[in-house]
Order: sequence, then structure tokens, then C-alpha cells
Amino acid sequence: MRVATLDVGTNSILLLVAEGAGRLGPCAQRRVGRDVRVIEDRCRIEGLGRGVDRTGALGDEAVARGLDAIREYAEVIRAARVDRVAAVGTQALREARNGAAFLEPAGRLLGVAVEVIGGRREAELAFRAVVCSMPDLGRGALLVFDVGGGSTEFVSGAGGAVRELASVPIGAVRLSERFLAGDPPRPDEVRAMIAAIDAALAGAPVPAGVPLVGTAGTATTLAAVALGLARYDPDRVQGMRVARAEVERQLARYLELTVAERRRIPGLEPKRADTIPAGAAIVARVLDRAGADGFVVSDRGVRWGLAYELLGGA
Repeated sequence: MRVATLDVGTNSILLLVAEGAGRLGPCAQRRVGRDVRVIEDRCRIEGLGRGVDRTGALGDEAVARGLDAIREYAEVIRAARVDRVAAVGTQALREARNGAAFLEPAGRLLGVAVEVIGGRREAELAFRAVVCSMPDLGRGALLVFDVGGGSTEFVSGAGGAVRELASVPIGAVRLSERFLAGDPPRPDEVRAMIAAIDAALAGAPVPAGVPLVGTAGTATTLAAVALGLARYDPDRVQGMRVARAEVERQLARYLELTVAERRRIPGLEPKRADTIPAGAAIVARVLDRAGADGFVVSDRGVRWGLAYELLGGA
């Protein structure tokens, strides 16, 4: 069966077209490379949710950019002749009072509705993606964290089952817009941002002493920059371990550079240059709270969890 899944986030819009040999079960507990063939895996950083934290609404230009991405993806999906399509929207679409301005035309373009999901569902999909693609890690206790543009999801589990989860309204776009006006950011702006992150993390399920897996664009960017990738390679990023010292080194560098200077860093997608300091700060504070010396990176995020669900017959 061939499926297409879309993750419409605050900052990025992602498409996965994948094919599974028969029904894989609820998680398959098999390795992705052997049982799922990737047809297309695309990401467009369009900033759909930029400004939502301040205005409560999607901007006209952001909607236009988002719909352009959906239009492209709809063509890809039609050409791929998929059997099932599913699309989900996350934090920005949860908050925006004019979400219909994007959702209604996007649904017409795709032929299926974009389902706006809650933080719990988002966290569950991220967790499913990790335990299905990293079955060895999934057998024991672990914490999966997903740093998005508008929110960060945490899921702690063991033996492939969720134990506790939370969605916290801190993300790379939200914090950048709220705190980091300077270019580069001023020390007082950075201190205020770190204080806000720590306050938000105080109630999140961040157990100590268990492996940490980070998903989504901030985590994969930290890995890509550590590798110095001239072109993003998901196979090199998937399963890579990023040390806490490397996260802190990158964060310090991002905070001392201007946006224009960050755009020239190998491995950093230029459209993430303005939000990566906030994203890296979230990861650094999560590692500090967990007392962890690093984390494992998963390139398989919400879109992959949704694909596993479809291929499993859910």
C-alpha cells in the first residue's frame, strides 16, 4: 500500500509518500529501511504560523505561501497514485482564529481535510515514529521530545507504550518572535527567553536517566550542522547522537551571529536562520533538566507516525 502524509506545522510543511509491503501492524517493530520504501520526503519552510503568537491570526502572505506548498504537494501525491492520504495541522492552526482561510482551500487542493490535532495526538504520533523506526530504543524507557515552531511535545514511555505526555506552548518561532528582537540577540533578551523556557519546562514530564530522542527541524538541524552537511541527508541524521557540549557550542555561536551570518553556516537551512537560536535553547534546557549528556536524533517525525498508522491499518 502507498500512502501520503502531511504535517502542517508553524514553521514547516512536510510531505511523506511511502510504500509498505502489506499491512505492517500497529508499529511493525521493524526497521524502516527494510519494510517501508520512501517515494517522496519533502519539506518547505513557509512560516505559516509566523505572527500568530502576537496577532492570533494567520497572515495573508503566510497563507499564500502555505497554500503554494500544498498545491505542489497535491501534484506530487496525484503523480504518485497513492492509496490513502492524511494531513494534520498543529500549533499555529490550533491557535489561529482564521484557520479556515488556510484549511478550506488546502482541503480542496488535497481532496482530504487537514485535521487540526491537539498536542496529545501530536506527541503520540511523534512517539510512534520513534519506536517504529528505532525498535531497539523503543523496547526500553525513553523520552521523545519534538521542538516545533509553536510548541514542544514530550512523551515518556517504555516498551513501546506511552506513559506520560505533554504539549508545552514554547517553540522556535514563538520564542523568537516574543523575545529575540536584536540581531544578534541582546543578553537581556536571551536571559528572558531562557527563564521562559525553564518556567514552561517545570511541569513537563522530563525524567532523568533515560535515553532522549529529539525529532523535528531543530533537532535535525543541530545534527546537520554538527556534520557540516552541504546538503541535508536524512540517512546520516537518523540515529545520530548529538552531545550536550555540541548543542551548547552551537547555541553560543548562533547567539553571537546575525541572521545573515547564520545563513552561511553549513548544514543550516537558511530559512531556519532566524529561529534556530530559540530552538537550540529549548534543546539545551531540556538536556539540562534531564541531566543528559546528549540525545539521539530522529528524522522520522509526525508525518512518519501518521504513515505508520495508515500502513498499520489504523
